Amino acid sequence: MKHITCIDDLRALHQRRVPKAFFDYCDRGSYAEETLRANREDMQAIKFRQRILVDVSKRDTSTTILGEPATMPLMLAPVGLLGMQHGDGEIHACRAAQAAGIPFTQSTMSICSIEDIAANVEKPFWFQLYVMKDRGFIKALIERAIAAKCSALVLTVDLQVIGQRHQDIKNGMTVPPEWSLSKLIDFATKPAWVSGVLQGKRRTFGNLAGHLKVSDDITSLSTWINSQFDTSLNWNDIDWIRSIWPGKLVLKGILDVEDAELAAKTGAQAIVVSNHGGRQLDGAPSSIEVLPEIVDTVGDKMEIMFDGGIRSGQDVMRALALGAKSCMIGRAYAYGLGAGGQAGVAKAIDIIQKELLTTMGLCGVNRIDEIDDHIIAM
Repeated sequence: MKHITCIDDLRALHQRRVPKAFFDYCDRGSYAEETLRANREDMQAIKFRQRILVDVSKRDTSTTILGEPATMPLMLAPVGLLGMQHGDGEIHACRAAQAAGIPFTQSTMSICSIEDIAANVEKPFWFQLYVMKDRGFIKALIERAIAAKCSALVLTVDLQVIGQRHQDIKNGMTVPPEWSLSKLIDFATKPAWVSGVLQGKRRTFGNLAGHLKVSDDITSLSTWINSQFDTSLNWNDIDWIRSIWPGKLVLKGILDVEDAELAAKTGAQAIVVSNHGGRQLDGAPSSIEVLPEIVDTVGDKMEIMFDGGIRSGQDVMRALALGAKSCMIGRAYAYGLGAGGQAGVAKAIDIIQKELLTTMGLCGVNRIDEIDDHIIAM
């Protein structure tokens, strides 16, 4: 990690160390990837005002997220299959986040189970929920998150219909992998990855294992998952979730101001402005494009979090300047995990924090609460 200077370096190392199917699963988007590209292009189009001769000797990235102290306005977003980027990937990522003093969010579709992570980390973590047709299973999953003392429930609301990811189909992306000669050759050239995954606790979806009749039959499990995303999910279902979940609730996947207004009426503590990393509705606007209007409309009613295209501390600064209170990273830390396990995730977090500190200094601000749109060059 000594010569890693930026998230792109971690991405390059991740690509070399992890089989193509799993790297592409992390790296690519849906359909023509227009929204995936827009997340980055629109972010980079935002320019800063450089300020000089301002005392920036007391810069501090600390803040609060959902009322809890954090060393910086950053969370690790839910990312599926982390345990296939690196053995026990969810545990390693959670440990890195907690060591850095920021939240980690476990995905429903993780390799390690809720209980696996809870038994191997020191503090509570967040849990992300996909609502499926089997509401009995979902109720049990929420109750498991309560038992594990998860400190927030992140309800993903933009996956009722799954956007097609062309590269996953081309790669025969399954868990466990669909075998072919090209895959065997690819895996054979990555012995460290193979060893790590084989030593991991699990190689299938940990939150489903042992809790469904089909959980030990991979083919049946895949069929069950594909049939379970619920197209009937609607705003009334949030009341049902809140009747079970007693803690803080975050709605992830808000991209429209009218939906933000409806979200503010649910009693949720926060929303995440997100287009699912360009992995769902291709042709949707970038997250950063819609952020200001959503902040203006509901920013005084609930906490606004941001997700989509964050690859640097400069990007965090851009989102904060446009009104977000904190940011999620997904690909940025997944690259680190694939590149170097827990140390790689820690490196990704450290890179972003140091870039944020530098950008704050060059824009003439010392505290997170001083960051607003006056730092943007108009």
